[in-house]
Amino acid sequence: MDYSHFKQIADNIKSKINDEPEIAIILGSGLGSLVYEVENKIVIPYCDIPNMPKVTVEGHAGEFVFGTIGNKKVVLMAGRFHYYEGHKAEVLKTLPYICKLLGAKVFVVTNAAGGVNLFFEAGDLMIINDHINYGFLNSMIGQNIDEMGLRFFDMTEAYSKRLIEILRECGKEKNIPLKEGVYLMCSGPNFETPAEIRAFRKLGADAVGMSTVPEVLAARHCGLEVAGISCITNMAAGILSEPLSHKEVIETTNKVKDKFKDLMKAFIDKI
Repeated sequence: MDYSHFKQIADNIKSKINDEPEIAIILGSGLGSLVYEVENKIVIPYCDIPNMPKVTVEGHAGEFVFGTIGNKKVVLMAGRFHYYEGHKAEVLKTLPYICKLLGAKVFVVTNAAGGVNLFFEAGDLMIINDHINYGFLNSMIGQNIDEMGLRFFDMTEAYSKRLIEILRECGKEKNIPLKEGVYLMCSGPNFETPAEIRAFRKLGADAVGMSTVPEVLAARHCGLEVAGISCITNMAAGILSEPLSHKEVIETTNKVKDKFKDLMKAFIDKI
């Protein structure tokens, strides 16, 4: 995948929209209801765009939604690509690169995650303040695309301190309690074992999931300012006695969708 590959996808999209988005938001599993808040909506299914990868996961519609939320021009991505779907690691930089080429400055990642921190509970929203790449895959391996960024790039502030502070303010103003912590990525598709969760807690992880990190790597590579929110949909393996399931993930996100929408609308307004 070279620069022309991503530019062709972006140019195809530009021909179908009216304005450049300022803010790009990836919606995690079950968090797609934010699209109903978009006004002047233009919906472009991924499958209608040449060379776009396919989305196969339940809870991911697989479409771009362009428009406005408040007075901000946005693009929401209802659906992302996962390594466990069989995609090569380099495919996972597709959405950040396209958003950069479309003109976005801020890139927001959201996801459904398992709670590793024993003080968390299902239904919590967690501001991601850092991550651990335990998936041992990197979307930036391969020939560097110089037009997008430097070969060796800094990850000291992977998640913008400015945006984290705005999220904190929005949580207080909307009376939405927010956790903060470190997101750890595994490759999936299986949920983790209890022994792995105990190890991850010792490593400093507060939540665990199967996405996000490859996108954040690409977003920082191309200079996007990043914010992240995890919806804690269940406590991870071994903490409670119940078996884990994707059904539980969707059920929990449905319960917190209004809280999530209120937070994101306030956040978008303040950026």
